[in-house]
Amino acid sequence: MVGRTVVVTGGGGGLGGAVVASFVEAGWRVVVPRRGEPAGSEPAAHGLVSLGADLTDPADVARVVEAAAADPAAPLRAVVNLVGGYASGGLVHETPVEEFERMLTVNLRPTYLVTQAALPHLVAAGGGAVVCVSARAAVSPFAGAAGYVTAKAAVLAFANAVAVEYRSRGVRCNTVLPSVIDTPTNRAAQPDADHSRWVGPAEIAPVIRFLASPDSAPTSGATVPVYGRA
Repeated sequence: MVGRTVVVTGGGGGLGGAVVASFVEAGWRVVVPRRGEPAGSEPAAHGLVSLGADLTDPADVARVVEAAAADPAAPLRAVVNLVGGYASGGLVHETPVEEFERMLTVNLRPTYLVTQAALPHLVAAGGGAVVCVSARAAVSPFAGAAGYVTAKAAVLAFANAVAVEYRSRGVRCNTVLPSVIDTPTNRAAQPDADHSRWVGPAEIAPVIRFLASPDSAPTSGATVPVYGRA
């Protein structure tokens, strides 16, 4: 897929590493914003550009997207929204509103800001794709994580809105719903769980890359489950 750029948020996470590697392997130019790193960009190595950025800050997001769209030989053609977070606690009446709102900020705000900034570039490039990562919990909630469940459901609803609004402009938007992802962080948090039933990053990454590529056209507004063994 030479001559195309993708922005992958959350590229430093357990799933993000597999997704970034999948795009690089396919020949994409991959721009990865990373929180906590210097604001400047690192030189591209094998198609990978890393930038320090806070994706809850509109100015930082604008800078990332401008960098992604700066190479005329590789126009911005896709955005993959992986960044997010998880928190569990008590039932709704036991959950402080601040914690509830934090889940919305962590999961929804970066997805909104990055997509919003990228859409004019995708349209100008003649079309492209947005892939959002929600969670199985968005359609199959569990107790004790109302903020997380609500935020992931909001990501799904937002993606569907983008799909409707930009279909006629050549931009499609689809959502991936993983079950529990088999990462070191999740294993540490749930050491006694049956990890064989979880889904690995290497199983999810090809699905995301397919939805970002022209091979998936004209699919838009799809909700794609990627679950481990039942």
